[in-house]
Amino acid sequence: MHDTEQSPPPPASRAVDASGTHRDGARAWALVVPVKATRSAKTRVVTQPEGLIDNASLATAFAYDTVESALASTRVRTVYVVTDDEQIAGGMRELGAAVVTERSALPVESPGFSRLNEAIRMGELAARAAGATHVAALTADLPALKPADLSAVLDAAARHARCYLADSTGIGTSLLAAGPGADLDPRFGYDSAAAHAADGAVAIDVPATSVRTDVDTIDELADASTLGLGPRTAALFVAYQERVAHESAS
Repeated sequence: MHDTEQSPPPPASRAVDASGTHRDGARAWALVVPVKATRSAKTRVVTQPEGLIDNASLATAFAYDTVESALASTRVRTVYVVTDDEQIAGGMRELGAAVVTERSALPVESPGFSRLNEAIRMGELAARAAGATHVAALTADLPALKPADLSAVLDAAARHARCYLADSTGIGTSLLAAGPGADLDPRFGYDSAAAHAADGAVAIDVPATSVRTDVDTIDELADASTLGLGPRTAALFVAYQERVAHESAS
């Protein structure tokens, strides 16, 4: 059993309508958001010249902005952040998220993203133990996430036992969802959209661009900025642009 680092929410009611909302008006969905420790996060972000942005700070900003927006969705009851980073855990609690301490014997960069999928399963167990009937795993690199977009995706997801939303490339997965009687059975990693489809998850197609816009590179961050970045990411991106301008002028 994996303990949450704050008191778990009260058990969720089983009276849920087709939109994923409790009939008494309460929020129905529990979201699981795995967050890497800052020491191993976003190593793929490369700037030219190199060193104009700190990868660890950027990844942390992504995660905070993603979780803050998720908590603002009218369909989300609880966000379970799974991490082994104590500093991130403290910040997520301040936002109002529940924290599940990641305990794994697997290396951080395990083959096939097995540690990531294990972390998602830990979060799902915590959510189900607290009575959640609708659970979704959401990636932590959605710095332009809009609460209304997430609500629309969750409304669509509530119509299926198990489903997924592909990222903007159609290759990865931004969100994986499971309702009553189904498990997430996450298969995040390379070509995860195809892996989830092959395992029986239904693809949902919702015009919710901000949920599909995950960021791994500085160019993708620039694209995401056109949607409007969360406040922490926006501050870092503005500082980065100023450094680029300074370097160009030198």
